[in-house]
Amino acid sequence: MNNNKYISNWLFFICFLLLCMIALGGYTRLTGSGLSIMDWKPITGMLPPLSHDEWVREFDLYKTIPQYKILNNGFGLEGFKQIFWAEWSHRFLGRIIGLVIFIPLIFFYYKKMISKALSLRLILFVILGGLQGGIGWFMVHSGFRPDSTAVEPVRLVLHLMCALALYIAILWTALSVRHPEPNRMRRSVAEITFTVRKLLFVDCALLLITIVAGGFTAGTHAGHSFNTFPLMNGHLVPSDYASMSPFLANWFENIAAIQFNHRLLATITVIMILTTVFIGLKATLDKPIKDSLMLMGWAVIIQYVLGITTLLLVVPVWAGTVHQAFAVVLLTTLIIALHRSRTPKTVTD
Repeated sequence: MNNNKYISNWLFFICFLLLCMIALGGYTRLTGSGLSIMDWKPITGMLPPLSHDEWVREFDLYKTIPQYKILNNGFGLEGFKQIFWAEWSHRFLGRIIGLVIFIPLIFFYYKKMISKALSLRLILFVILGGLQGGIGWFMVHSGFRPDSTAVEPVRLVLHLMCALALYIAILWTALSVRHPEPNRMRRSVAEITFTVRKLLFVDCALLLITIVAGGFTAGTHAGHSFNTFPLMNGHLVPSDYASMSPFLANWFENIAAIQFNHRLLATITVIMILTTVFIGLKATLDKPIKDSLMLMGWAVIIQYVLGITTLLLVVPVWAGTVHQAFAVVLLTTLIIALHRSRTPKTVTD
């Protein structure tokens, strides 16, 4: 039991670092820092430039990409250092997370504190973490093209969703290590719990789709337009929602459609989650499940208000960063509720 506590605490700490990583990723995107480092050096890149000549070299490399020529021409070495440190910190934290996963994993395995099955799963997490770094470079490299000043939205969304998939997998593993088996419950309670659990799966799917829509909103800078709520320039549905052909192109390239989709999905998600909370709190459920539902309800309200605030303020860096990070917090409450609503194989009458 003590081993389970140590291991789960370690995994929870990794989740916290991943949350910080996602928040820092949002900050680098909002400040345009993601393209400041032209090299991908998984090992030697841990060290920042240590001399003036090295800083000049990095700056000269940055001057060769369109972002500098179009957006930051003439902002000087000191301005470059500001965006460099943001991206370097993002990459450095990613390397730290890899070490925080790998080194304790070796120790726990050597001490025979984890099973072979769990150790294999954790090794897979290490591999996926490395792959995520490669996806990050694949994303950044799209901003080096002659006609580009930012990364491609599709690659940005891919990078974000892979990070969330890794986060969910580690969080679920941590919860399962801490609480291997669901609590025993009566048959009537188990049936109601199963119904609520199905609603929670729908909530998770809606939230993840909303986050994908948010990724496209961020990648296309759609949040800098239509900065009113609930109407968009006086219209419930923007007049140019379907201005592109084919129609599906609007969902990925049309600023009006991208922002409207994110708004609509966010609203549907809020309504669905609050409905789940209402049904769950009215039903006969175990207290831990009700507590997680209540937490989930407050989290979705806060996230919705953060989204509106970010929009009305025309996406300041602090608001955009908090909004992206709190989406992960909301996702966390959903995963906890899902885990607590597991039903046992055997129930009592």
